[in-house]
Amino acid sequence: MGERVTRSRSEELARVERLKKALESGAAPAFLSPESLGNRVERTSALSPLSLSQSGSQIDHARLDHLERLFQNVPDGLAIEPIDSGVLCVNDAFLRMFGYQVDEVLGCTLQPLIVPPERQAEIRWIAECLERGEKITIDTQRRTKDGVVFDVAVSSAPMIVDGKTTAVYTMFRDISRRKQAEALNSALYRVANISNTAHDLQQFFAAVHSIVGELMYARNLYIALYDPSTDVLSFPYFVDERDSAPKSRKRKRGLTEYVLRTGASLLATPEVLQKLEEQGEVERTGARSLDWMGVPLKVGEHSFGAVVVQTYSKSVRFTERDKEILTFVSQQVASAVEHKRNEQALRRSEWRYRSLVQSSVYGIYRATLEGKFLDVNPALIAMLGYESPEELLALDPQKDVFMHLQEHTRLIDEFRRSGRMDGIEVKWKRKNASPITVRISGRAVSNADEPADVLEAIAEDVTERRLLEDQFRQAQKMEAVGRLAGGVAHDFNNLLMVISGYTEVILGQLDLNHPLHEKARAIQLASDRATTLTRQLLAFSRKQMLELKIVDVNAVVQDMERLLRPLIGENIELITHLAPDAGCTRADAGQLEQVLMNLVVNSKDAMPGGGQIVIQTRNITLDDAYRGEQTFILPGHYVLLSVGDDGAGMDRETQSRIFEPFFTTKEKGKGTGLGLSTVYGIVKQSGGYVMVHSEIGRGTTFNIYLPRGEEAAEAHGAAPASRTAAGGSETVLLVEDEESVRQLVRETLVSKGYQVLEAENGQSGLAIAAAHQGTIDLIITDVVMPGMNGRELADQLVAARPDIKVLYLSGYTEDTIVSEGAIESGKAFLQKPFTLQSLSRKVREVLG
Repeated sequence: MGERVTRSRSEELARVERLKKALESGAAPAFLSPESLGNRVERTSALSPLSLSQSGSQIDHARLDHLERLFQNVPDGLAIEPIDSGVLCVNDAFLRMFGYQVDEVLGCTLQPLIVPPERQAEIRWIAECLERGEKITIDTQRRTKDGVVFDVAVSSAPMIVDGKTTAVYTMFRDISRRKQAEALNSALYRVANISNTAHDLQQFFAAVHSIVGELMYARNLYIALYDPSTDVLSFPYFVDERDSAPKSRKRKRGLTEYVLRTGASLLATPEVLQKLEEQGEVERTGARSLDWMGVPLKVGEHSFGAVVVQTYSKSVRFTERDKEILTFVSQQVASAVEHKRNEQALRRSEWRYRSLVQSSVYGIYRATLEGKFLDVNPALIAMLGYESPEELLALDPQKDVFMHLQEHTRLIDEFRRSGRMDGIEVKWKRKNASPITVRISGRAVSNADEPADVLEAIAEDVTERRLLEDQFRQAQKMEAVGRLAGGVAHDFNNLLMVISGYTEVILGQLDLNHPLHEKARAIQLASDRATTLTRQLLAFSRKQMLELKIVDVNAVVQDMERLLRPLIGENIELITHLAPDAGCTRADAGQLEQVLMNLVVNSKDAMPGGGQIVIQTRNITLDDAYRGEQTFILPGHYVLLSVGDDGAGMDRETQSRIFEPFFTTKEKGKGTGLGLSTVYGIVKQSGGYVMVHSEIGRGTTFNIYLPRGEEAAEAHGAAPASRTAAGGSETVLLVEDEESVRQLVRETLVSKGYQVLEAENGQSGLAIAAAHQGTIDLIITDVVMPGMNGRELADQLVAARPDIKVLYLSGYTEDTIVSEGAIESGKAFLQKPFTLQSLSRKVREVLG
């Protein structure tokens, strides 16, 4: 570990303060005090210097907090190291990347911690550049605390004060995956290239062995080829540290034959091999390796050989990633081998690698630099939806293939700039005009038979992959917004608790004829409306408490139909098509009615001039074929509830945001933007899915897929009759970190005759309980509090006083608190905001 440099705490704080001022003013960060520099430092910003006066200290600390958050949340590793001392600060990404704890880095010299010994010359070069005031960015390697060396992009720049470098700040970006991907792409391209230049299969196989050895451990590698006409398995290339090359033989039940028979890649660890042997699938021959990994050589669905690697050492084990790499390589090897075999059979009369092109799973084409197709493979023909090569060769790609002409221009410009194309993504269109995303890699070749350079390229259809990535990003965004919405609703509930509670107290003390009675009543109504908004936010964030029962979807629609018809007006026709055999689902009937209401209102607002709203139900079974692009929907049996209209419709951008809270296309004052987000939350919390299909001018349809249940629907139970809240004389310990809520609950309990002990947090609650000599009958505690939470507090108090009863309070709902483990299921719970009558009844109910 590097040499640690120590300094006083006050000196550290002064250095941090000077750094903060420099960063905010735009000047070069200084690690020397302004007094020591005199007037030599020239200001580089128009902003006035920051000061920590009483009037500005809050602003300065806020800015410092923002800078600290920015520093910590950068995904790359960051480090600042003064020249005359050890590391001043690093961010969390740096610690994760290199595996250190913060106290192992601060004050230490960075170089001995993370630089491999063989990189010392590089470090000296970097230091010389930084001393000259230069910024440098290089791809290199660094070492973790565990000694693992990995690829990293390093960007360093000096902090210069008075013409001298006083510190260095460095950014580290892990590029291991990028390097692996580049190595794999390069290997695949080299395999394809060597298949062209190799004189025979032996030379080609040796080159493949070398390339595979660059990607993974491949000391022991062999290639097996099978001739179905003679039923003979041969081993034209065999390198092994223990075994000699086997002779050609008839097929047996070895591991190689198993790969040929199944047409699937196999990673045979000792456990997998034992299982295959017990099942009679294989019989092991030759030296017994530790790991055996083989991938088939295939053309279409036909397996004609295998590429196999083995390891005999416990220190070298294969992984699924290795199998994936070998599988990719085998695709190129298979095509190349087939090409060479045909080439030899046709006496080397084929020079354009027809077999490789024809059997590839990727689209491969030859074209002029202007884009005109000269030759295409079947995969490219199928990719673009055509029937024959002639159709494709007759096209003008700039107009008939590329969705955007500028993308074709960009492709050619990239080729002219670098001489090749590596993984450039463009939009193509199929014969039916549907768009696809294609990744193109290729290079130009010169041939005496061609009048000019020809572009040879590989096109991979990545449409589905990009769609899945977009769906995943959208799901992440919705989850993040949901968490934010739930948190806002939780905090807002505490405020509403105080507003609604004291309004209830005021109303209870005012006569109906009092001039302030109506004003207090207006406050209560506003509070109730705000409570509804928070419930909608909780519904979107899937933290709303649902009363799940088996409900008949048709019955819910029929009950709501009577309410919906007057709501939508006479100029809109409401049509229902309910399948008699539509099944039941497990959901909250009231929330399902809310979903239906919100969708119908949304459709009504989209048709100001009138139209039709159609509500349909039916059973549906979703399998892999039916789901199509919506691969995130689990296969199974569902009840489909759809609400469609023939209104204005929506564009794709609007559709991508309609489920976000507070997003609305209505004019100001016409909507809260929570209607569809509430639908989304309720459906997701019920285990279902909601999809939208819409086109401008052709209306919108929302399809809701609810898991179908086989049980009979349960009858709706009547709500329990309210009873007058009674008081008591018991002793209650109240623990609530929100002072205004604590005061309101205390006053309510005192008014009911209870003896109240109060505390602002868990530790204070324990101290008050320990000091109290008498009985404590009930503890009322908030669930989420700073430090010790409500459950931890209750557990300790119950352990000390077994007869004490517990009532939990929270702005979150009970099912959320239980699911996150904050309280146990079945414990007494009251969700904020609650009425004072509800509080009194719940306390009396818990006390008995």
